[in-house]
Amino acid sequence: MKQNDRDTGGESIADAESIVVNPNQSLFDANDEIAQENRRRFAAAGVVTLNLISSPGSGKTTLLEKTIETIGTDVKIGVIEGDIETERDAERIRAKGVPVIQLTTGGACHLDGAMIQRGFEELRAQPGGDAINLLIIENVGNLVCPASFDLGETQRVVLVSVPEGPDKPAKYPKAFTSSQVFLITKTDLLPYFDFAVQDATNDAIKLNPALTIMALSAVNGDGLSAWHEYLKKMVAGSS
Repeated sequence: MKQNDRDTGGESIADAESIVVNPNQSLFDANDEIAQENRRRFAAAGVVTLNLISSPGSGKTTLLEKTIETIGTDVKIGVIEGDIETERDAERIRAKGVPVIQLTTGGACHLDGAMIQRGFEELRAQPGGDAINLLIIENVGNLVCPASFDLGETQRVVLVSVPEGPDKPAKYPKAFTSSQVFLITKTDLLPYFDFAVQDATNDAIKLNPALTIMALSAVNGDGLSAWHEYLKKMVAGSS
């Protein structure tokens, strides 16, 4: 008998049907259940929710600041900030006069549905928190882990800044296949970096033909009006 044969008719281990066990599946299933609860609660409250994911330094917080400054009187914005440590981003958003909650993960590389569930409750309890109709979640800076965790968002927005290079869609496909919007940020730096906007766009569209793609700069304002109109239409369409 061959070394790998069992006593059941000589069938080898290599020939037997294998079962792949994913130890993370129960974690994902539990998160998805909470995310669906979040989604129902957001809908009942009339809140459109965006989940912003990107690498650190893509300009998420600066874009939020400019968005609040421009459409904050037309849209009632609330923000949940996610970081491993510190409340620095929340302090920046708080200075703009909108309700904000900082969630610090203490080392985890992403937010999850349960964190957002608690954060939304705290946000609603803040002055003006029960009046918001646009919730923007700034996820932990990372293009890998946040792509695997549904938070109950209406849409997911992935950002890539010009200094990062145009190869991010090809390198981190799940961030793009799971998103509805792709923002190319810091376009004011295009003269100084080798970033082919069309290459990044083509790679992203190959992965997800339904992606809405916008290129913008929070510094010089290029493309911001299209982003702001997109947000206002989303909120208007949900009411």
